[in-house]
Amino acid sequence: MSALLLALLLAAQDAPPAPAEPAPPAAQEEELPFPPGAPHDDYGFVGWCYGALGGYLDLHDRMIPEVTRIEGAFQAPGRTLAQDMAVYDELDAMSRTNMKLFTRAMQAAEKASLKPINAYGAKAIGQGRAGWAGANTLPRRTVAQQWMGWTLPARCVPTAKTLESRAKLLGATFQANAPAEPDPAPVEAPAAAPVASPDVAQAAPPADQPAAGDPIGDAIATAKPTPPKLRTKPQ
Repeated sequence: MSALLLALLLAAQDAPPAPAEPAPPAAQEEELPFPPGAPHDDYGFVGWCYGALGGYLDLHDRMIPEVTRIEGAFQAPGRTLAQDMAVYDELDAMSRTNMKLFTRAMQAAEKASLKPINAYGAKAIGQGRAGWAGANTLPRRTVAQQWMGWTLPARCVPTAKTLESRAKLLGATFQANAPAEPDPAPVEAPAAAPVASPDVAQAAPPADQPAAGDPIGDAIATAKPTPPKLRTKPQ
């Protein structure tokens, strides 16, 4: 081995390792955890986020009086009650912006999907809203404390942005990453009834018609938004 080659090898060993390149957004998104019980496909998960955030926003007007009382009782030094309560106005505005994002993402996916996915989206929205189901039975103070400390899962917004951009980019070739639905089982044709007379025509029984409807479209049109939390207040 030549002296020059040996020197180059030693220099390479002593050189500091190259800095790692930042992970692409998709990889970073994959590292974010899913909330318990939430769907893991993009479309279903965005529906879950829509429902959870909507349930949070639905409680805003009911919770603010109790939140004001709690904030006043635990006033931080150097801050006023008005400053603390202004945070909730900011959260409300941010949450409504996120609700618009979730709506656009779901509608883009539904428009571009090769098969109807509206019913599945409506189910996911209901699952997200179900987390607030106990708000009508628990004491207001308890609900207010939970409401003050709730935050929108960090995975919701980046997943919605990915879903919307992918649906718009791929158009009709888009797959919503929703669970595959099994193909319907073939229906066996009924046996022909015996003909009493060649002069009597046998009428075939009418085929069942599926009920029309668009449950997810209705859900998206009527569901209400719910804000993410910037910080957690003392309990």
